[in-house]
Amino acid sequence: MEVAAKGNVLGGYVPARYILSVLGSIGMAIVYGLKVNLSVAMVGMLNHTALNTVTDQNASLKNTTDDAKDAIVEFAMHTAEQDGPFIWSSEIQGIVLSCYFWGYFVSQIPGGRIAELFSAKWVMFFSIAINVVCTLLTPVMTEMHYIGLVFMRVLEGIGGGVTFPAMHVLLSKWAPPAERSVMSALVYAGTSLGTVISILMAGILTANAGWESVFYVMGFLSTIWCLLWVVLIQDSPKQQRFISIEERNMIIASLGGMTKDRLSRKLPVPWRAVITSKAFLAILVAHVCSNWGWYMLLIELPFYMKQVLDFKMTENTFATALPFLTLWIFSIGLSRTLDWLRGKNAITTTTARKIGTLFASVVPAACLLALCFIGNNRGAAVAIMTIGVTSVGGMFCGFLANHIDIAPNFAGTLVAVTNTVATIPGIVVPIFVGALTRDNKTIHAWRIIFYVTIGLYVIEILTYLVLGSGEEQTWNKVTQEKHDDQENQLKDVKKSHV
Repeated sequence: MEVAAKGNVLGGYVPARYILSVLGSIGMAIVYGLKVNLSVAMVGMLNHTALNTVTDQNASLKNTTDDAKDAIVEFAMHTAEQDGPFIWSSEIQGIVLSCYFWGYFVSQIPGGRIAELFSAKWVMFFSIAINVVCTLLTPVMTEMHYIGLVFMRVLEGIGGGVTFPAMHVLLSKWAPPAERSVMSALVYAGTSLGTVISILMAGILTANAGWESVFYVMGFLSTIWCLLWVVLIQDSPKQQRFISIEERNMIIASLGGMTKDRLSRKLPVPWRAVITSKAFLAILVAHVCSNWGWYMLLIELPFYMKQVLDFKMTENTFATALPFLTLWIFSIGLSRTLDWLRGKNAITTTTARKIGTLFASVVPAACLLALCFIGNNRGAAVAIMTIGVTSVGGMFCGFLANHIDIAPNFAGTLVAVTNTVATIPGIVVPIFVGALTRDNKTIHAWRIIFYVTIGLYVIEILTYLVLGSGEEQTWNKVTQEKHDDQENQLKDVKKSHV
């Protein structure tokens, strides 16, 4: 009775599933924020006088970071620029900034499987906690030797790599199908807000309180999330103390009574069925192609505007930050609309996922095509970039939520696989752009870059439209049924020996 009372008190004000979504979104923001803050803090860490030039350092950042390499970094570096204690070559800077991905690559698939077999709540907690601890230790470890910083960044990458798999597992158990789009969008849109807030905050802290403050302040603030997560979050509605009986029954009923957490955790991944599944391959292709376009819009487009249009985004911070805000608003609005239409039986889950994915691919492709023919119109370029980045938010309620639809028992593992492969464009895009623009910083070179990206968007569109599906796949059901049969046989054997 005590559990129900507590649940009714909290659940009467805020549904437990949306507490999960909000804390999940903040958690994603923390991970992305702690990932990119080093790109800004390093400006205050390096002794630019000794290094003789800031240009080499800026070029290193351009070629080695991921999401942080947009124009906001340039603004923050301009704000924070000062001499620091470290004299690192461009090679060392590249290692420090890129080693995060060493851990990120290796942890995703194991992390997804651990979340499915044991506890997604604690996997997510571990992810944030290791990032918080490593962030707080970064100043001390860096003072010892740059290898200490590399070690911290690798551990942060290991933690960051398991966030998407862990949240996918939690959403598969907490999100009613009618609300899956909006809950997924709310959680994953936190990545964009975390990026912009962290970079701007890091620039201010570095300029006014020293580079060490970036890690101490952000690390300390993130510990609050850890405490809230441990107290308020559970792996499933059945385990949650702070939930109303009505909400618990609603979630369980909407998921078809899938409350056999112990059984589902023991299910082996049907790898052959997965890699030959058309629905899964559609997600994989969409994820990879979409990430190529995302990195192009987020990372390289500001450099196109600087090289071709001679436009410095640092001169207008509002134009720099606006796409991140509009992306968040658009993703929430679109996801709510799609869920409403699904609730009215106006569209199917498959249609909803395809609409979200089309927004995240057709619109950016059209924006890149428009950039090829606008000439030197800076205002139009800023507007086009804002529209392109904003529309990418459709992926959160599109293919990125699709793993849960097709195989809720293996959602963590599936997103780990696609996200691992989809990280490759983050490495390839800067190399590709650098090779084409090294000696040819003209609109002609950039048109080639944009046409290649548009071609990949076309591949994504056609593949996902033809092969994409929002229906649970038979191999997910068959695996569960086989496991249930084995469990029943084992029980019969035990009874016969009694």
